This record gives sequence, C-alpha cells and structure tokens, in this order.
Amino acid sequence: MDRKARILIAKPGLDGHDRGAKVIARALAEAGMEVIYTGLKQTPDMIAQAALQEDVDIVGLSILSGAHNRILPEVVKKLCAKGVRAKVVAGGIIPEADVPGLKKAGIAEIFPPGTPLKKIVSYMKEAVA
Repeated sequence: MDRKARILIAKPGLDGHDRGAKVIARALAEAGMEVIYTGLKQTPDMIAQAALQEDVDIVGLSILSGAHNRILPEVVKKLCAKGVRAKVVAGGIIPEADVPGLKKAGIAEIFPPGTPLKKIVSYMKEAVA
C-alpha cells in the first residue's frame, strides 16, 4: 500500500459518550494510520458522506445507545448507495446475540467492550493490507 490506511471513526445516533471512540482513534493514529473522527451524533447520511469525501478504507462505528440493530445496517446501506467500498466495523455495547444479524447486514467485525487495543489495531492493519 502506497499510502497510509485511512480510517473513519464515527458515533452514529444519539450517543453522548465518545471516550472509547477517541481512545481507538488515538491508538490507530499511533499505529501509523490516518484517522478521521467525525464527532458525536452523526446520522447514517453524514457518516456515508464523510467516508466518501475522505476516501477511507475502513469505517469504524462506536455505538452505546442500544440502537445498533437499526442504525448500523442503515449506515452500511448509505455507504453502498454512495459507492463507498470501505469495510465497516463496530464497537460498543452490542449483545452477543445481535452479532450474527449485524454481520449478515454487512458489519465485517464487532469489537465488544474490553477488546484489547492491540487486537483492534492488528485487525485494522490486516483489513487494509
């Protein structure tokens, strides 16, 4: 790869807590990736537009609100509609029982609370290699 991996980190929905997203963004940046953080309360349209404009390799979604089964598939749909071919990953409070449905909806990987940063960084590097 001739350029740094570009990762978009976004907080979809009405979550007001972004500490975890910022920790992930910093870890990825420290690992040599280019990270774009969109901030809180992003709509699926806003996330898809940012991913398109920034030409990202991966879209990382952090969600704590419990609306993951509705919002995350909607983000995937909006990305596809705009022709964005980035992998989509998610982290946050997502029950294990919801993981298969989210993966079927296009979420490539889900990182539950407590996932070591090293594992997330490693996954991202491999995903864009």
